[in-house]
Amino acid sequence: MRTAAGEVWEDKTLSEWPENDFRLFCGDLGNEVNDTVLAKAFAKYSSFAKAKVIRNKRTQKSKGFGFVSFLDPFDCASALREVQGKYVGNRPIKLRRSNWQQRELNDITTKKRKALKKGMPVKIKNSRMRF
Repeated sequence: MRTAAGEVWEDKTLSEWPENDFRLFCGDLGNEVNDTVLAKAFAKYSSFAKAKVIRNKRTQKSKGFGFVSFLDPFDCASALREVQGKYVGNRPIKLRRSNWQQRELNDITTKKRKALKKGMPVKIKNSRMRF
């Protein structure tokens, strides 16, 4: 489930990724890098699962970053150390651990409640929120 601007929807693209995987953020990718090129850079790791370059939905132009997924945390850590700064396409890649997390809808609602109690600005569609 995803949420934004008070709306909640099921994002089918999340089902493409393996469950309980370990992901790396891949930054500073050139326009010539696609999913296949990114996958080749990490294919030597036995638990490598998926590579995805993020693209603009309208223009299909690369946004300059992507993600790679591993099933084993040791392969993920090795890739972070070994591939950092190596050329993927025509630029050196910048890697870091992905901060993406699967979030339950209840957790998101709880965070909004806590923010409201602290007086932080939060956009909420339904004004009848109970505490």
